Amino acid sequence: MELGLSGRVVIVTGGSAGIGEAITRVLIGEGAVPVVFDRAPPEDAPGSIDFCAVDLTDVDACGEAVRRVVARHGRIDGLVNNAGVNDGAGLDAGVGAFRASLERNLVHYYTMMHFCLPHLRASRGAVVNIASKVALTGQGRTSGYAAAKGGQLALTREWAAELAGDGIRVNAVVPAEVDTPMYRAWLAGFPDPAARRDAIVRRIPLGARMTRPEEIAASAVFLLSDAASHSTGQWHVVDGGYVHLDRALEQGRF
Repeated sequence: MELGLSGRVVIVTGGSAGIGEAITRVLIGEGAVPVVFDRAPPEDAPGSIDFCAVDLTDVDACGEAVRRVVARHGRIDGLVNNAGVNDGAGLDAGVGAFRASLERNLVHYYTMMHFCLPHLRASRGAVVNIASKVALTGQGRTSGYAAAKGGQLALTREWAAELAGDGIRVNAVVPAEVDTPMYRAWLAGFPDPAARRDAIVRRIPLGARMTRPEEIAASAVFLLSDAASHSTGQWHVVDGGYVHLDRALEQGRF
C-alpha cells in the first residue's frame, strides 16, 4: 500500500525513545522527514532524523522550535503528540502535583497544536495524539495522568470537529501494555518484576503478549497518511484486545 508520505515533514514529540522513536523510524521508512522534539536526541539516531532540543512545558520554546522547523523545511505536514509520563500523581499527591502532571502530559498537546495549526492548514495536514487505555479504564493512584489522557481523547474529537473544514484530520492511537523502556522501568519497581509482567500478559487475549512499539507506530503512521484520508476523530485502540474483549478470555473459558 502506498502511504503517500514521501517528503512530508512530521513533528514527533517525545520521539527519542519508546513509542515516539518507533514512530520516527517508521516515518523514515516511508520516506517522510521526521522532526523529533525532545530533551535529548535518540541514542542511536539515523542520520535522516532532524532533532530539536525543547522542553515541551516551555511555551515560548515550543513556539521557537516550530518556527525553526518551518524556516528549515518550509512546511509542516503532520504532528504526532506523544510525549508524556505516567507520573503517579494520585489523590494524595496534592493540587500542585496534579497541575504539574497536566502540564507534562496534556497542556503541551494543545501548545504544539496551537503553533503548528497555521502550517497544518496550509498543507491540509494530519495529527495523531498518542493517548492511553488509562483514559478508558482508569488505573488507580494516577489522577493527573488519567485526566490528561482523557483530555487528549476529548481534544482529538474537538479538533477533528473544528478543523474538518480545513481538511485537517485528527485521530488518536490508544495503547495499553507496550514493551518500552519506560514500561520496563515501571515494572522494575515491583518486588518481582517478572511475575508482575507475566500476570499482565496473561490478560492480553491476542497472543498473551505485550504490544510492540512498532505496532503502535504502524497505526500512527497509517493515520497520518493518505491511506487514512477519510478517517478523523477516531480513537484507534491497539492493545491485543486487552481493554474491550470479554474477561472470560483471560481464563481460557472460550
